Parts: sequence; C-alpha cells; structure tokens
Amino acid sequence: MKIMLTTMITSVMIATLMMFLSKMISKKKISDREKLSPFECGFNPQTHSRLPFSIQFFLISMLFLIFDIEIALILPLIPIFKMSSLFYWLISFSVFIMLLLMGLYYEWNEGVLKWAT
Repeated sequence: MKIMLTTMITSVMIATLMMFLSKMISKKKISDREKLSPFECGFNPQTHSRLPFSIQFFLISMLFLIFDIEIALILPLIPIFKMSSLFYWLISFSVFIMLLLMGLYYEWNEGVLKWAT
C-alpha cells in the first residue's frame, strides 16, 4: 500500500513539474490581440478564420463512433460463449445490450437523432 501511494505521489509530482517547466520555457509568453488574429497580407481579415460548423453533424458522428466501439466490445463475446457457462454469458450479454438500448432511448428522447428540426 505504501509503495502504491509513493508511486502515485511521485507520478503526480513529475507531471506537475513537467507542466511547470514547459510553461516557463515556452516561447509564447505574451498573448497579444494582433498576434492571435489571422494574418491576411497585412490587411484586416475580410471573413472569419473559422467556418461555421454543424453541431448536429458532430453529434451524429460521435454517436457513430460510440456505437462502433460498442460493436467492437460485443465481438469478443462470441468466443467467450464457448468457454463460459450459458447463464453467466446470458447475464453479461443482456446487461450490455440493455445499457446500449437505454443509451439509445435516452438519445432518442433528447432529440439527438433528429437530423432536421
């Protein structure tokens, strides 16, 4: 227990020291409005440097990534079926599927799945 506590404290101290040192030796010390603005041939920019982004597209892509990872988590359950008892496999599979369905139901109620409103 003492070794684990010492290791945790040491790792936090090293991380804090590294962040402090990087902040001290970084070249960018002064944040000026002119330096942070985009440069356009010496003139003031005519348009915004960032284009508008659809938050709905972002939410749909995050949902796709989440469900894609969940499929990758389901795939190992197939070979485990042969090695474990049927009862424990059904319980773990049912809990996993129920969590997925509850998440899908929550997203549906929040209106995340509606593309055009």
